[in-house]
Amino acid sequence: MNLDAIQSALKERKLSAWLFYDHHHRDPIAYRVLGLRPDMMVTRRWFYLIPTEGEPQKLVHRIEAGHLDDLPGNKRSYSSWQELQRYLQEIVTPFRNLAMQYSPQNAIPYVGLVDAGTVELVRSFGVNVVSSGDLVSQFEAVLNDEQIASHFLARDAVDRITAEAFKTIGERVRNGGTHEYEMAQWILEAFRRENLISEDSPIVAANSHSGDPHFEPRADRSERLKEGDFVLLDIWAKTMAPGACYYDITWTGFIGQSPGERQREIFEIVRDARKLGCDTVTNAFAAGRKIAGWEVDKAVREFIQNKGYGDKFVHRTGHNISSAIHGNGANIDNFETKDEREILPNTCFSIEPGIYLPEFGVRSEVNVLTRPGKAEVTGREQEEIVLI
Repeated sequence: MNLDAIQSALKERKLSAWLFYDHHHRDPIAYRVLGLRPDMMVTRRWFYLIPTEGEPQKLVHRIEAGHLDDLPGNKRSYSSWQELQRYLQEIVTPFRNLAMQYSPQNAIPYVGLVDAGTVELVRSFGVNVVSSGDLVSQFEAVLNDEQIASHFLARDAVDRITAEAFKTIGERVRNGGTHEYEMAQWILEAFRRENLISEDSPIVAANSHSGDPHFEPRADRSERLKEGDFVLLDIWAKTMAPGACYYDITWTGFIGQSPGERQREIFEIVRDARKLGCDTVTNAFAAGRKIAGWEVDKAVREFIQNKGYGDKFVHRTGHNISSAIHGNGANIDNFETKDEREILPNTCFSIEPGIYLPEFGVRSEVNVLTRPGKAEVTGREQEEIVLI
């Protein structure tokens, strides 16, 4: 745990303190930010308060009294619920604005990990509980130099694999055939050759399956690929280095010489929406203007709505990317949630608008990396449907 950095962040955001709380490992964020062992046996509630200035405060149960001993601060121990409430009140009442892993109306489920009853209890002591969302972004999603370097290593490998996957689909279709699940397995084998890992299997989806945003190729429902098919590949992976950052892209292709006019039309709308999303971020960072995730989604969504396909864009525009494929930084979202968290420098996220029709769907996904004063797309950007 970096106590100085946390206290500095609290001062910057004009917060009095950050209160961490857990019971039965409900809040993995707390363990990562505080540097606690994730395998501790936690059968009783613990609290850890970091003030803007001064010494942190601990509250632990007497039968698990040593759980926070690796952290600095003054310790109180309780046994009964009356003791817990009395000591917790003593700890929190000096602070007016207290951050917790709480999200108003659960707008950001990634952050809303503290149960409503505990928030009610803390508020009953006259304390204003606010969301720790921006703090979580800073300490969970901001990448260091090694993580940024790992993202580019994954990019190089995944871009090669994606290009080779399209080529292999074409070769196999014309020499004995292949199907979605087989190609997903081919990609996983390519990951192993490149020393990459992934939380889930890639998406290989043809025709109507590409109109299902999270279609999962399985052996029991795998479409054979053939001439005239529209194919979507969604591929994400990271290196095996500890803390490595993912790279996550989606491209589309057509098996044959010429996609249909409707396919071209939808692809061009989605491509241009993706570009607009990236430009919205890069322009804000170049101008030194703070921007939240919802603002980018709003711009992209309005573009697609104005083209007449708003009801076919059924998910957020993008998600944070870190050592987890769906990280804890700002998502590009004003649809599933209104993500008011600031997009911070040295974070990574996807821009991936999509239009999904019954016969086919198009998603075009790139990754954006922000730096102080600038932002960049980190990989190749698809300009035309790949001819397979």
